[in-house]
Amino acid sequence: MTSPGSPGTTLGDQDVKRSLGMSALLAEVPYDQWVPLPANGWRPSARYKHAAEVVDGKLYIMGGSRNGRYLADIQVFDLVTLTWSAVKPNRDSTNGLEEAVPACSGHRLISWETKLLIVAGHSKEHSDTVKVWSIDLGTQNCNIIETHGKVPSARGGQSVTLVGSKLVMFGGEVRRNHLLNDLHVLDLETMTWDVVQAVHKSPAPRFDHTAVVHADRYLMIFGGGSHSACFNDLHVLDLQTMEWSEPQTQGEVVTPRAGHAGTAIEDMWYIVGGGDNKSGACETMKLNMTNLVWSVATSVQERDPLASEGVSICSTTVDGLKILVAFGGYNGKYHNEVFVLKCKVSPSKQPRILQSPAAAAAAASVSAAYALASAAESSRLEAALAEGKNISQPAPIVDPTLQVAGKIETVAAEKKDLESKLAEVRADNLRLKGNLEETSNLHSELSTELQSVQGQLQAEISRCSKLELQIAEIQKRLGVLPSVELELEALRQQKPSWQSDSVDDQKQSSPGIWQWVTGST
Repeated sequence: MTSPGSPGTTLGDQDVKRSLGMSALLAEVPYDQWVPLPANGWRPSARYKHAAEVVDGKLYIMGGSRNGRYLADIQVFDLVTLTWSAVKPNRDSTNGLEEAVPACSGHRLISWETKLLIVAGHSKEHSDTVKVWSIDLGTQNCNIIETHGKVPSARGGQSVTLVGSKLVMFGGEVRRNHLLNDLHVLDLETMTWDVVQAVHKSPAPRFDHTAVVHADRYLMIFGGGSHSACFNDLHVLDLQTMEWSEPQTQGEVVTPRAGHAGTAIEDMWYIVGGGDNKSGACETMKLNMTNLVWSVATSVQERDPLASEGVSICSTTVDGLKILVAFGGYNGKYHNEVFVLKCKVSPSKQPRILQSPAAAAAAASVSAAYALASAAESSRLEAALAEGKNISQPAPIVDPTLQVAGKIETVAAEKKDLESKLAEVRADNLRLKGNLEETSNLHSELSTELQSVQGQLQAEISRCSKLELQIAEIQKRLGVLPSVELELEALRQQKPSWQSDSVDDQKQSSPGIWQWVTGST
């Protein structure tokens, strides 16, 4: 049998292939070629915009869309026995759920601990906010997880990336065809949502894009679409500084696409499927995330299931071999085949620290200057040889990358020194802040005491004013005292005359007791 995407690659009879098992099949196929896997027994219904995840050697397929209808099933493909089976999760009756799992499409499936998490997506059940479902792979119990915090609005076609114990969600499309470019983070330890405010220019609103995290630090967003165009841009969010950048890439030119799928194997990010408004993307691209170089891993023919919209892709390891597993998709026809690609993994390199646009421009100018200097030196040598002149040994041209590396080390040392000084300044600021607070408290106490003293002083001033009025009244009274004394002295001098007259008058007018006695005798 010939793979649709790799002409000339044969695997022999279907029954023979099924009996060999996955390991033997992978030993027969070349690297970087898509080959279909034979399936024993029945297959699930064809679909697209589903979600997929590989756990313990099994490919889990959940939901999706077919003929405008949302699906709510969970199908499992065993990568060892090459057989399909259906999972029938137990409904949590305490939540009053009509279905064990939601019928949805455009959602994401995340493996977390012993559970599969179904995040967001379009569903027939109307909701204003994003829902998170949990399926326990051991007990097969299914329930809605109660989340807290700033829960984002309901959407589909968003990207959801696991970074440590957090889910980073970007973009998507709400029910009213409104596109988003917002960032939200769900802490899986506390099940709390938060909104992320990043700096610099963020990607344009989009849906049906792909995302991956590199070196546990850089969130990469590629492609996607709006209602009028598809994108082929690459955006990077530094999760430490929360800065967006749009770095320059090298290598092959990637055609714009939406509805594609992506997954990473070590430092290589594989992109498969999708397309624009005219045709599907036939090339399976891979991006070396350490140097941002695009290359074509392989190509398939037009109308191939791997050149479809809404295809899923996962990565796993079988007997030490890194493989990609793809399923489903739609390109005028719904698909339900399983394809695998055996990856040739290169030795991993030191993760590249992605630069801001300004730093990238500076590095590009250094490289351009180096290239011009090399070209000028070559021209000089050629001209000297043509004229038969003796060629002096030119001064060595120093590789600017070495200079940049030295400058980076110098900048790193300066940064460390500045950070140390910054720590000292912050400590001084804290000390000064404490002194300022102490001084402020003392000032407040003194102000209160001053107000009290001012009140007492005002009362004393009022009392003194009253005393001054009393003193003035007394002084006024004392001012007439001399004239009173003169009058008193004059009266004293007049006393004998009027007193004698009075005595004589008394003697004349009154006979006295002897006179009365004599008279009576």
